Amino acid sequence: MTVLIDTPLWPKHGTVWAHLVSDRSVAELRAFAERNGVPARAFDLDHYDVPVERWDELVAAGAEPVSPRELVRRLAASGLRVTPRERHGRGGPDRHHG
Repeated sequence: MTVLIDTPLWPKHGTVWAHLVSDRSVAELRAFAERNGVPARAFDLDHYDVPVERWDELVAAGAEPVSPRELVRRLAASGLRVTPRERHGRGGPDRHHG
């Protein structure tokens, strides 16, 4: 299993957020999130947004902490990354919904 979580740096809704991704498959990511109580509504095409309050718990459950730059690099190398153009233009390729 290769589920990654980056450093929580993105402020919104009164907290700071991290990204949870898999560099293997969206199915793996969804299964990890479900096992750890991450709400489905937090899924955004290729990642879950998770609040800083959940970071330690998700790392303890097996998510590998990485820098934001490393997370993007590994997600892009996996072929699973939804680019900003895909995200805002078409909602991403179908492979990202599986």
